Amino acid sequence: MSIPKSDQFPDDPQDMPPARRRRAQRGLLPDDLVEIADDIENLAHKTIPSFDFFLFSLLAAAILTVSILADSPVLLVLGAVTAPIMSPLIGISLGTATGSLKFFSQRLAGSLVASGFVFLVGILGGYASLVLNTPQVQFLIYNARVSWTHLVLLLAGTIFAVLGLKKDGQMPPLPSVAIAYELYGPLAIAGFGFGSGQPHLWPDGLVLFGIHLAVMAIGGTVVFMLLGIKPLKFLGYTLGSLVAIISIVAVIGLSSAGAIVGGKIAMPTEEPTATLTATPLPPSSTPTETPIPPTLTLTPTVPTATNTPPPTPTSTITPIPTPFYAEIAVSEEFAGAYIRSEPKFDPENIITSLVNGTVVEIIDPSPSFDEESNYYWLHIRFTNEDGQKQDGWIIESLLLISTPRPDW
Repeated sequence: MSIPKSDQFPDDPQDMPPARRRRAQRGLLPDDLVEIADDIENLAHKTIPSFDFFLFSLLAAAILTVSILADSPVLLVLGAVTAPIMSPLIGISLGTATGSLKFFSQRLAGSLVASGFVFLVGILGGYASLVLNTPQVQFLIYNARVSWTHLVLLLAGTIFAVLGLKKDGQMPPLPSVAIAYELYGPLAIAGFGFGSGQPHLWPDGLVLFGIHLAVMAIGGTVVFMLLGIKPLKFLGYTLGSLVAIISIVAVIGLSSAGAIVGGKIAMPTEEPTATLTATPLPPSSTPTETPIPPTLTLTPTVPTATNTPPPTPTSTITPIPTPFYAEIAVSEEFAGAYIRSEPKFDPENIITSLVNGTVVEIIDPSPSFDEESNYYWLHIRFTNEDGQKQDGWIIESLLLISTPRPDW
């Protein structure tokens, strides 16, 4: 009995794709791995870094740098939206899951070249900030710190990117934006800090980029393996390549984590955040909102009709005004505030930084208004690291002035 042509065997060599047919004829792979090999080839083609990938990485780097100069989180998100589809970075995870050292190296090299463009543009933006004398970055420092929020966003973007690439053959836009935000954002901030010399940006952002790259590569590898993508051979060179690739990713992640733990780089300050309850001061100090003028005691000299010499005038001790105290109280996104030598924004007039909760003495309660920065500044006195009293200026809104109580 003849079999109709419409009912051919599923594994008929004539109906197989050319690559699969060649593998089947050579007998190099079992039948169940032939389909996996074809799937890997299709996914690998989707992760090739194209010219548009590098071009839009440069465009995103320019927008990210402008967002840092303007200290605008909105422009930072716009830079991530402008970034290209981050499929070559997902290709790093695909190369790890398949155990192909060549494929992994090509995707890693392409991703690092695009990341290098972002870093270099950030350096140029840092030098431009010195020429333009722009205010220092305050709000975007948070994006150069290790945060569970950033890690969750990165992992969610990686998972949905792998699922979309495996199911539909292309990466969804939103997961790609999340990956670009968590990788290109810290990298541009690190370059800006390197060029401008502003602290807490370099090398913090670069260390955070290494952590995020390792987390993305490991998370994507696990998802690919759960979806059935695996090495085509578990013996020989494939197993060795898989071990080598995992070792490279582990070195990137562990070295970055070691820099965070050992050097306390990209770590949020472990100081308690400011509350509306003022820290009690010593009993001898009574903080008030305005200094109370001292009351002078006059000792009158009563004249007498006798010839006795007039009484010797007694010296009156001038009382010292009651000290006026406040504490550093900045929003939860920041750990403290800068103290400057003059009441204006200038990268060269920063004396030091004080963490939230630090008690300072207000020398002059009358604030000084700076028209250039449009801020009110207060003249304060604090204790430096050497235990010496030192004067400086701080924005009035960054201080919490306590209301006096009778029992203080």
